[in-house]
Amino acid sequence: MANLSLLLAVLALSLSVALAADNSALQDFCIITFVSIDQIMAVLVNGFACKDPKLVEANDFFFSGLHIAGNTTNPNGSKVTPAFATQLPGLNTLGISMARIDYVPWGINPPHTHPRATEVLTVLDGTLEVGFVTSNPENRHFRKVLQKGDVFVFPTGLVHYQRNVGYDNAVAIAALSSQNPGLITVANAVFGATPDIDGDVLVKAFHLDKAIVSYLQSKF
Repeated sequence: MANLSLLLAVLALSLSVALAADNSALQDFCIITFVSIDQIMAVLVNGFACKDPKLVEANDFFFSGLHIAGNTTNPNGSKVTPAFATQLPGLNTLGISMARIDYVPWGINPPHTHPRATEVLTVLDGTLEVGFVTSNPENRHFRKVLQKGDVFVFPTGLVHYQRNVGYDNAVAIAALSSQNPGLITVANAVFGATPDIDGDVLVKAFHLDKAIVSYLQSKF
């Protein structure tokens, strides 16, 4: 009985690891077929519907745009330019994507998570402070200042952030282990939910006055 329990535990662990990443492709490629957005959303598959392989061409595996600086004129002072499957159809089912991130001096990429991907960040230019926080109950904060050429990894699902601590613009490239890593920005999710999370819940969760909670909700 003890051996059976151990076997079941090992199987459960193996399945959890296997299901923690995008499914493996069952063919060489699966180029997104671009029809109307309603038709795409109506096809319930884990990814996007495939284009006829006979109609695939080199441009389906090509994307141009990561050489262009993003528009950072926003309250965060940063801009993410994605190269996901919706921008680069050839990524569909391949379980990987990337993005360019631009930051003005003291601009931030605010605390957020990617529920479906590990992120590897490489600094192309500038100086970035980066960090992530582990899960409960420890909530350990790992922080590092990166220079040009430095690389840092954010584990799957953990809250993380970046901040430009230099006096010039900064640029980074993020590689992600999913074609659709997902994004949950903490402040937007908590204070900008639709419909609102009841203010009393947030008062107790954040130990804030109701007026402050209402103000924060009005900002998002």
